[in-house]
Amino acid sequence: MATVIDGKQTAAAVQSRVARDVAEFVAETGHTPGLVTILVGEDPASQVYVRSKGERTRELGMASFHEQLPATSSQDEVESAVVRWNADERVDGILVQLPLPGELDSKPVLELIEPTKDVDGFHPISVGRLVANQPGLRPCTPIGVMELLRTYDIPVTGAEAVVVGRSDIVGKPVALLLLHQSATVTIAHSRTRDLGEVTRRADILVAAVGRPQMITGDMIKPGAAVIDVGVNRTEAGLVGDVDYESASQVARAITPVPGGVGPMTIAMLLSNTLEAARLRH
Repeated sequence: MATVIDGKQTAAAVQSRVARDVAEFVAETGHTPGLVTILVGEDPASQVYVRSKGERTRELGMASFHEQLPATSSQDEVESAVVRWNADERVDGILVQLPLPGELDSKPVLELIEPTKDVDGFHPISVGRLVANQPGLRPCTPIGVMELLRTYDIPVTGAEAVVVGRSDIVGKPVALLLLHQSATVTIAHSRTRDLGEVTRRADILVAAVGRPQMITGDMIKPGAAVIDVGVNRTEAGLVGDVDYESASQVARAITPVPGGVGPMTIAMLLSNTLEAARLRH
């Protein structure tokens, strides 16, 4: 039976470390790191998520700001909000909650964020720094995955890693982070021929394809570490991209859904906010 990779416990440890480092940073610089969340519309799930981010930010000793915009906001109004917060010296991190409603285009909004305040790591400059393995802010979920691997002493150097999923938010960045730590990386996806043959090569298997329980136990190499990034709502409740029951019989270690990668995303966002403050001060 696989070791359960506990994202809640690991996230709590990250947040404790960030809280301690924030206190030291404030004492040294006199500046309190600040994070602003911009929410357009009133999607209930997004409201809960944004509220949780604000609470955690304050708990760790950082300043929390929030701008609520109506769903009827124009593209210019949303972009103007980003420009205002770019100029606000109280703020080190800007987070635009996605997806944006209606016909609003998130791409130009994200590209307006000052790269030094890009705590989501989505700006083209941040992406370029990641590709080139230069210092910069990294996407929160992928660095959360790497933190889990580190915490549970799962060797990355020399490992065969397979990432199922090619999104700009998770799949590509986590593949690059694994590559930068000297893993041999394959990116697969829903159209990969004989996907099981590819995934069975993996010492580290990251599932981020957005299809409920697509990866089954017979697609996993015995002794592999399985990181399930998927969160899918089904009639049976929340499930990942991995069939946990069959996979846990084969894998060495595995993340549950919920309680695996999910808690790491907010924890690494808070870590990124402190890192942004350090880069700016």
